Amino acid sequence: MRSPTSPVTIGTIPIKVVQMSQNVFVLGLDEANQQVLEAMPGAEEFTFHQLLTQEEMQQGQVDVLALLERAEAQLDAFSGSVDAIVSYWDFPGTLMVPILCRRRGLPSADLEAVVRCEHKYWSRLIQSRVIDSMPAFGLLDLEAETPRLPEGVTYPAWIKPVQSASSEGAYYIENDDDLARTLPLAREDVVRMGEPFEDVLAMLDLPPEIAKAGGAAYMAEEAAQGQQMTIEGFVADDQVHVYGLVQSVNYPDSSSFLRYQYPANVPDAVVDQMRMISEQVISAAGLNNSTFNIEYFWDEGTGRVRLLEVNARHSQSHASMFDMVDGVPNHYAMVALALGQRPELPEDRGPYPMAAKWFRRHFSDGVVTRVPTPDQIARFEQRVPGTTVDLAVTEGVRLSETELQDSYSYALAELVTGGQDEADLQRKYEAFLASLPIHIDNEES
Repeated sequence: MRSPTSPVTIGTIPIKVVQMSQNVFVLGLDEANQQVLEAMPGAEEFTFHQLLTQEEMQQGQVDVLALLERAEAQLDAFSGSVDAIVSYWDFPGTLMVPILCRRRGLPSADLEAVVRCEHKYWSRLIQSRVIDSMPAFGLLDLEAETPRLPEGVTYPAWIKPVQSASSEGAYYIENDDDLARTLPLAREDVVRMGEPFEDVLAMLDLPPEIAKAGGAAYMAEEAAQGQQMTIEGFVADDQVHVYGLVQSVNYPDSSSFLRYQYPANVPDAVVDQMRMISEQVISAAGLNNSTFNIEYFWDEGTGRVRLLEVNARHSQSHASMFDMVDGVPNHYAMVALALGQRPELPEDRGPYPMAAKWFRRHFSDGVVTRVPTPDQIARFEQRVPGTTVDLAVTEGVRLSETELQDSYSYALAELVTGGQDEADLQRKYEAFLASLPIHIDNEES
């Protein structure tokens, strides 16, 4: 893991190639990630199969038990061997993998350990026992007649479901009036993933405080200041390894991401501190045989590091960036662990010293009236080397009816770029905006 200013060496070892073809089932496998998986070194030794679609897993009210039944039926109907089951998506994919793998005797993380990470309140309780690099937090009473933050938590704060994906249901709160206005939205947001999360919790013998909180709960925590970073790593044989630090850059005066950038431009001492904290919290959660990513805030002025969130999966949003810089996507660690192998990841073998993933966003509702054609996108990608464009919307769709958006903006398109430095990445993004406009009609329906 390294920064562009001063390398941090964890080790550079060759990628292990599996010698026999194996069937890897990927929950919610989509076209973009299939292309990344099939292009990674040694991929000719694997056959990647879609296990359910992303739309099945995320559209409308999530039903984990029904999804598990559908997945089991698909696996049972497969005529060959089922050698691995993986997922790079948030809930419910993260939790379905250990359930499905346990039923078939396949390598995976333990379900309870994954839940300890994914249940935001339980995760905070575990973190509070081993580190002090975290904000004040507590459960929020959604039914209180007089809304107020939990004891010990002060404004500004974030409120969020204890289980969510892509920041769904997360709100920034500055005062009691904000909280009172937001609680009706929170009561609606908590249902879509919270109720099915309780079906998973019912499979476990929970500590009393987690059983009382349940899965359809909200928590509040004080807002951290600074630049957001994400540690990527894996744990194998109870040994925690971190291999990359990704920097998140927001739109001005917004909590919505403008881009991810790898490697992060931070001092080595900050990298080392985040690595040490990551090792402590992953070990405390009991997570094993799993990828993970941990989000942090680093305040450059004070030097303070604050842990934001632990995810018992790697980030598929970072896969192409790792490929461009290191020569292999972070998906590789996921596949290796699922096959019972210890991941062996290279560094600095990609074609670019830096990479970024940009998010074209719109900050009000509207109807998409025009998007770039496939030919226009292909010509742009040929003209500007090291770019890949992925549209998130289609003509005629109303933005508020699209799935998996954050609480403050709508994603229109994503651009992955490789470059020589930040200025080169910025030039390619500006060329994308100028060459491939997306038109929105902001009139109310």
